[in-house]
Amino acid sequence: MAEESDFYVRFWGVRGSIACPGPAHKRYGGNTSCLEVRCGEHVLIFDAGTGLRPFGESLCRMSEVEADIFLTHTHHDHIIGLPFFKPNFNKRNRVRYWAGHLQPEHSLHDVLCQFMSAPLFPVPPKIFAANVTFHDFYSGDILEPRPGVRIRTAPLNHPNGATGYRVEYGGKSICYVTDTEHTEGQLDRNILELIEGADIMIYDCSYTDEEFPRFKTWGHSTWQEGMRLCNAASVRQLVIFHHDPAHDDNFMDLVAKEAEEARPGSVVAQEGMVLHP
Repeated sequence: MAEESDFYVRFWGVRGSIACPGPAHKRYGGNTSCLEVRCGEHVLIFDAGTGLRPFGESLCRMSEVEADIFLTHTHHDHIIGLPFFKPNFNKRNRVRYWAGHLQPEHSLHDVLCQFMSAPLFPVPPKIFAANVTFHDFYSGDILEPRPGVRIRTAPLNHPNGATGYRVEYGGKSICYVTDTEHTEGQLDRNILELIEGADIMIYDCSYTDEEFPRFKTWGHSTWQEGMRLCNAASVRQLVIFHHDPAHDDNFMDLVAKEAEEARPGSVVAQEGMVLHP
């Protein structure tokens, strides 16, 4: 029987923008964003990048799957794994998809139907055999998808919108804040309020401060800004996430070294890594 202490995050995809398989990205991983968060017996999934496919394979060992999938946004690198998530195709399963950035102009169901339609994809979501439902909310809402699980949300600064999440369970908290762009010299108040006192913050660290001026308006941030936010909000641990495809393992090793020196306990996300708050 699962206990409340069984609260953790496992990384199935840590890369941003596009998957980048190959030896240069072997140690940190080349799959795009996908996190597994376990709250006791409850399965929460954050983003549906290419990492969702191998996670789905692992879930198929269960006789029945009940899962909630929360999307930060619907750019391709965060939803491309959705059609290949095997639990969608088993009639014994129940899968709920959530998004907070689309209303009132769009709905999650309609956006995913467009994504999985000709000539972009050969079959639509209606082929899913599982009990699949789609739930829209507004960034800033508080969600309670499962007993004992509370999720606070906040809008992020990203083209077409995005949502940040704070999962609270058993007196602990894990924050997932990607994709977002900061304003130099000004901490994002929405993020600060969301992450205040959190145990773990997983943050969009696509660039370094040195690189950032070349990528303004692209909708991403830096690991140094992640540290500034964590320091200001008294977050216990920063997790560097959404690695740029151009940043190979050697580059990420240097980031990990500098981050540990600047704020001990900070870590760079790797596929397969498991963290307990």
